[in-house]
Amino acid sequence: MRGQARAKGSEGPGEKHRVDMMIKVFRIKERTRFGFAVHEARFGNKGRPDSSYSSLLPFLCQLVPSSHLPAVCCMLPLLRVRPCCTLWRRLSHRPGSLGSSRPYSRPASQDLSDALPPSSSSAHCAPYSSRTHTCGSLTAGDAGARVILTGWLLPERKGKLVSFYPLKDSYGTTQLIVNHSEGATDLSALAKIPVESTVLIEGTVLLRPPNARRPGPTGDIDIQVDKFILLNPAGNLPFVPSNPHNLANDDLRARYRYLDLRRTALSDNLKKRSKVAQIARNVLHDQGFLEVETPVLLRSSPEGAREFLVPTRISKATTTDGETPDKPTFYALQQSPQQPKQLLICSGGVDRYFQVAKCFRDEDGRKDRQPEFTQIDMEMAFVSWGTSEASASADSDIWRIGGAEVRDVVETLIRTIWEKVEGVALPKRFQVMTYNEAMTRFGSDKPDTRFGLEIANITHLLPEEQRSVFENNGEVLECITVRKASEPEFLGASRACDINPADERITITKKNLSTWLCYTTHAALRGTSADALLHINEHLKLMPGDDIWLASRPQRPKGGSTALGGVRLRLFEKAQSRNEFTVTKDPHFLWITEFPLFTQADHDKDFLAKGRWSSSHHPFTAPMWQDIDTMYNGQIEAVRGQHYDLVLNGVEIGGGSVRVHDAAMQDYIFTRVLQLNEEEKSPFHHLLHALQCGAPPHGGLALGFDRIMAMLCNTQSIRDVIAFPKTSTGADLLFKSPAPISNEVLHQYGIKPVSTT
Repeated sequence: MRGQARAKGSEGPGEKHRVDMMIKVFRIKERTRFGFAVHEARFGNKGRPDSSYSSLLPFLCQLVPSSHLPAVCCMLPLLRVRPCCTLWRRLSHRPGSLGSSRPYSRPASQDLSDALPPSSSSAHCAPYSSRTHTCGSLTAGDAGARVILTGWLLPERKGKLVSFYPLKDSYGTTQLIVNHSEGATDLSALAKIPVESTVLIEGTVLLRPPNARRPGPTGDIDIQVDKFILLNPAGNLPFVPSNPHNLANDDLRARYRYLDLRRTALSDNLKKRSKVAQIARNVLHDQGFLEVETPVLLRSSPEGAREFLVPTRISKATTTDGETPDKPTFYALQQSPQQPKQLLICSGGVDRYFQVAKCFRDEDGRKDRQPEFTQIDMEMAFVSWGTSEASASADSDIWRIGGAEVRDVVETLIRTIWEKVEGVALPKRFQVMTYNEAMTRFGSDKPDTRFGLEIANITHLLPEEQRSVFENNGEVLECITVRKASEPEFLGASRACDINPADERITITKKNLSTWLCYTTHAALRGTSADALLHINEHLKLMPGDDIWLASRPQRPKGGSTALGGVRLRLFEKAQSRNEFTVTKDPHFLWITEFPLFTQADHDKDFLAKGRWSSSHHPFTAPMWQDIDTMYNGQIEAVRGQHYDLVLNGVEIGGGSVRVHDAAMQDYIFTRVLQLNEEEKSPFHHLLHALQCGAPPHGGLALGFDRIMAMLCNTQSIRDVIAFPKTSTGADLLFKSPAPISNEVLHQYGIKPVSTT
């Protein structure tokens, strides 16, 4: 077998000893990446090592500290015979050597292809035996069996008589044993195979001694190797994905994502993602849903988010006169399948639709957002429009809007996923909270209910003179009290937390207990009497040692958060970072309902609204039946929508609504409320006509698949659960996209670049 016999002219035992001594010196004295510096050395023609040291010097000068460079250069001549070859084989191929440590960081603009040596062995391009098992399937019951495994060879652990090698594939890891005793098959060439090479192993399953067994699928067995085939050697590795203790930086791993995906953490995430997608399909099929694919290339329309435009040279738009306009035409990648799925339900041919859909939005990147994402999209015919009785309380745990059928399906789906994937039994019903209550109690439209620190409105506790100032300004005064006695886990975080211009913190002491409100930044509060403060202190149960945070907000909550909502989250994060608060692991699901139907407080939509009202959700969301007259009377700010969001631990994981099925109402929203002109309304003409053709009441929801998977995989970034993600800036470092296009190609699409001079 290739590589099993020592080649003539290779180094002998004495030389090997000198190389090993050199490695030990470097391990103690250097702890640097010298091994990879040699790995990066240029070699001569036809893959043969250069016999001089000149090609090593540029790399040594860059990578070895100047104080150690003389010692390194003095060691090189000690190797005498084929120096570069010896260094390469000993430092890079020898498992556990410096060559298997994390590579140095190379500038992004430098090409690796001309700096890395060619592999000492070629790929096996001939028939070979099929594997009999995967690396995660063998158990104690297979002891004594002859097996064939394939996978990636990881670093050797060498003992006196045997060597141990982990062999990894996407199913797991199995430990290999190579016997070095006399009479055993000579498998010394296995030690010379580069780490992360793909190999085929033939051997016998051995049962480990009881004291050597470990937890895990293959923890009871080893494989006694009889022979092997090197299927493809690993060379040119920018980093070693099997080394979890020396992880490369994010950009390097993104540039070589195909290597990064070898990491067990990422491959496990993809397996879990596949499992969840299958569960979702099964549940929805059992609920009578039909999976239908909808177009990705649509027409640009003002639905709320920035779109990706796709130029085309084959589709020629025509005017009403039948003339072809002298300008380029574009598709728009779908923001979501919103219009197609509504049209499916309007058709009457599909009663319940779903799709695992790719969506595209030209938005700024965040840890839970990227330009292309996946959602579990669904739509249903004949959804309800709420209950006929209006609840007496505006802040009760009651679902008063329509879409109860959508709620039932989604809760069933989520409960099934958590039960089958996490082994967690969720409650039969998720908590419901109105937008107004969420903003008032938690200062957020997606509140995290895993901790307290609730917000209190204290405007009504102020003396009449001070209270009238806030009322005349259309504001309320709110506070968060961090109590020394009952919430000590947040008190240190409160003292260490930064104060923003919109909020302030006051520490209550015995000295200022009767005067603390007089020292706020609100000028109207500085004349508050001691008697009034005593009344406030009694109501809030303030004690010396407590902290109180103050901020004002509009009387009618707007947008997605308030100043104290931001304070609440900062306190939560600071307490966790100080290890003073441990958050519960129980998932907290919450429905938020009765959002304002229209808004002027969403800055992400200003580019479309241009000072006009915009839809809080999208322009197809129906108003609550109780507020229809309010909308037609022009009280736009007071109209509540039949919009519902599903929140998990303070993260929105899904959102949907009951749709407008009345064509006249939909046209009124387009024309009178959103004030769209005819050009802006034209992408919706087909939808308006479909509503006129007997469309049923309908509604739906989309679950953010990437965000759900990030929660299930316990990772902060959705990029850890996507096979080939974009960076936070929307760039793809692997495929080098987006990229400029030549003027010649642009001309084919009728596009002329704008001169930058």
